[in-house]
Amino acid sequence: MDIIRISGIRSYGHHGALPEETRLGQRFTVSLELEVDTRPAAASDDLKLTVDYASAIRTVEEQLKGKPVYLIETLAQQIAARILGTFLMVKAVTVEVHKPFAPVAADFDGISVRIRRERA
Repeated sequence: MDIIRISGIRSYGHHGALPEETRLGQRFTVSLELEVDTRPAAASDDLKLTVDYASAIRTVEEQLKGKPVYLIETLAQQIAARILGTFLMVKAVTVEVHKPFAPVAADFDGISVRIRRERA
């Protein structure tokens, strides 16, 4: 399979286990790796035979702005499910959710979760 990578999708959401996270919200960053056979699209130069990047980004943004969840693990799973449910040519998806401002009393760059899900 070929990989289409969309990195650094940033949006604001209200996800987190602490009350101030769901109340105030924070920025999240998501990266996707979409496993797709790109040969048909490449041979025909036809967007309909591959993933529309703008649509994939909108799908992620909608999930980030949507109903709050406690865990970024849950958020990653929801994004993966939506991608697989929306883009039938995607055989598997890797989703990385990065939370740069996790409320932890330490000096660090952020917390992230990376999952890979395949079409059944």
